[in-house]
Amino acid sequence: MVEPLQLKYYEWSDLVRRLVYYVGISIDGYIAGPGNEVDFYPVGDDLVEWMKERHPELIPTHIRSQFGLTDVPNRRFDALVMGRGTYQPALDIGVTSPYSPLRQYVVSSTLASIADPSVELVTDDPVGLVRRLKAESSDKDICLAGGGKLAGTLLPEIDELLVKWYPVVAGAGIPAFQGTFNPTPFTPTRRESFRNGIQVTWFQRTHS
Repeated sequence: MVEPLQLKYYEWSDLVRRLVYYVGISIDGYIAGPGNEVDFYPVGDDLVEWMKERHPELIPTHIRSQFGLTDVPNRRFDALVMGRGTYQPALDIGVTSPYSPLRQYVVSSTLASIADPSVELVTDDPVGLVRRLKAESSDKDICLAGGGKLAGTLLPEIDELLVKWYPVVAGAGIPAFQGTFNPTPFTPTRRESFRNGIQVTWFQRTHS
């Protein structure tokens, strides 16, 4: 349900290729528990349907078929950047290409190699990587899937936050951003609410 009070919504076609931090957070700002737990998030059926409709390319590879998304084209993104903390849970269940419809980049200085040719390992300079991706000619955006340390590093390059806010307090875990003190203003442009209290809010970087 779209809330009746909302600010201007920016059409994707009106803007240049951007880096979008697509993230789920708890009330207290954690994207996962201390051991990368995410099963405490109360995901409802209506949110799942929203995700399938809006961002089918971000449904993990190993469950796409059960959602009927095998041949569904990408809607918003064509590339995805993630840290090792985001990639490792997929590796732990034997999935080497967790977002197969997208060009995938794993930023890590601790991974020795990646066996899957569809996933590129980036050992340094994630800012340079993002700037190269932004310079490409494309009608799709770039998704930043986490984690918090990488998001902190890439904060100067983040153009939009797409935040799934879950009505639960984690108490401890991995924060949405990790890094130095660097206040960065964003402007909320749209919000949608779901039955179990989840809210999705779009924030655009505020330019002076």
